[in-house]
Amino acid sequence: MRLYSLSVLYKGDPKVHLLKAAYDVSTFNFFQRSSVQEFMTFTSQLIAERSALGSRASVKEQEYLCHVYVRNDGLAGVVIADNEYPQRVCFTLLDKVLDEFSRQVSKMDWPSGSPATISYSALDGYLSKYQNPRDADPMTRVQAELDETKIILARKQNSCCEIM
Repeated sequence: MRLYSLSVLYKGDPKVHLLKAAYDVSTFNFFQRSSVQEFMTFTSQLIAERSALGSRASVKEQEYLCHVYVRNDGLAGVVIADNEYPQRVCFTLLDKVLDEFSRQVSKMDWPSGSPATISYSALDGYLSKYQNPRDADPMTRVQAELDETKIILARKQNSCCEIM
C-alpha cells in the first residue's frame, strides 16, 4: 500500500490550477521521476476539472487509484495511491487536509495562488504519515487488529480439534 501524491487545487471558472502538492516518487526509476511527477500533476488537475462541486470520486488510471474531493467552495484535493490503499482512509486524509488548508490559507489567495506563492507546508508530513494507513487511521488499526485476532482464534481452534 502506497501513496504517491497529495494535491490541493482550486477549481475556478476558467480552469483548475494547482495550489500545493507533495509527491513520493522514490519507488520509481531516478530518470523517470520528473515525468511521473508531471503525470501525477496533470492527472490531478484533469480529474478535479471533470468533477462537480461538492463531489467525491475514485478514478482508476493505469495501476493507480485517484481519489478526488471537490468542495462546494471550489477547493479540491486529490490523492493518487496504489490499488491496495483503502479508499476510506484517502477521503479521511482529503477532509483533514482541505479543512486545515482552508483555515491556514486565505480564500482570497486561492484564485491566483500557485505552489510558489502559497505558504502551506503540511502536505509532505501528511504524505509520509499516511504511507501506512494502519498507523495513521484508528479505524484501519482496529480492523487490522481484529483480523489478526480472528487468525489467532482460528489457529487455536484448529489445534484444539487436532488434539482431540
